[in-house]
Amino acid sequence: MGKVAFIDYKEGEGSVYIIDKGSGGSETVPLSLSGDGSFGTNRTFQNIDETYLSLPMGLLNFRILELPFDNMDSIREVLPFELDGIIIGGSESVVIDAVVIGKGNGKFRVIAVYVLKDVLRTALKKFKAIGIDPRAVTSIELASVVGSSSAGDGLAEALLAPCRMEDGERMDAALKEIAGPFINLRRGEFSYRVDTEKARKSLMIAAGLGLLIVSVFIFGTGFRIITAKKEITTLKDGIRKTYTGVFPEEKKITNELYQMKAHMKELKEKEQSLTGVSPLELLLKLSKVVKPGLSFTEISADKERIALKGECPTLSDVQGIKDGLEGFLAGVSISDAKPSGAKTAFTITAKGRKD
Repeated sequence: MGKVAFIDYKEGEGSVYIIDKGSGGSETVPLSLSGDGSFGTNRTFQNIDETYLSLPMGLLNFRILELPFDNMDSIREVLPFELDGIIIGGSESVVIDAVVIGKGNGKFRVIAVYVLKDVLRTALKKFKAIGIDPRAVTSIELASVVGSSSAGDGLAEALLAPCRMEDGERMDAALKEIAGPFINLRRGEFSYRVDTEKARKSLMIAAGLGLLIVSVFIFGTGFRIITAKKEITTLKDGIRKTYTGVFPEEKKITNELYQMKAHMKELKEKEQSLTGVSPLELLLKLSKVVKPGLSFTEISADKERIALKGECPTLSDVQGIKDGLEGFLAGVSISDAKPSGAKTAFTITAKGRKD
């Protein structure tokens, strides 16, 4: 088993905790800087299998929200809409993650954590320059603050003025983050792709070995292959002749089977664009989704998209409407949900009916 490096980054300086998974030993090494503010050719990271990066709270921003669900996939889907209006530059300018920190009055308390993309990009570039690609970007300071304050009402104050962590506490927190990061800001365009690349290379090697086996088999079957090739050539000529008879206007033919499938797909898409979505069928099924307090104010449908706008009592009802629509519509998503007086206004879109 190899070594893991946990980088405790502090806006230009910090420490590196080296943990040996085999022996269980650990050591702390200062994160040395070059004169230009980069990390130079830091030899600390030699013979390291994987790294983790912790950002200081000074680089992060926070919002405490109440949501009617605790499913992290749903939370991450809703957060950009919830935060878009309060982030300068909009939610597209930041990377967001979240943690559920409590429950009360039927709702879940969620702390949304976000960092400017430019800030994260700069930090990752500094480490990439010395061959470091962190598996996860977290924050031991945030984990410590939330862990000690989330049960009370002082979390907001603790986020603004966190207590200083001692060196021993930082090392213990780093070990916990390696076991399971509290948050991970490596999302979207910043996602960790090393494992994916390894899998792709493994598949390429497996494919190469498969081709080698096939080649050996081909050379070992000599006369049978030659005979089969002649039969295949005759069959291809027949397919080509039939294909050109069906599509005489097509001049460039490279793969008759593939091109035939493409034509069939095109015809199917044309059929769908002509038939569209039956308005009566849509209204009939929508009537089964309607609940007390729900009203649709606008319904539009065309060959590419169905849009439903309306009002309902709470945000959780919006999720319930979405779940109901998924019974007969494909690609259902909540594109907007926000308070409107005593109710919640929403916009739900779908790609069309389910086949």
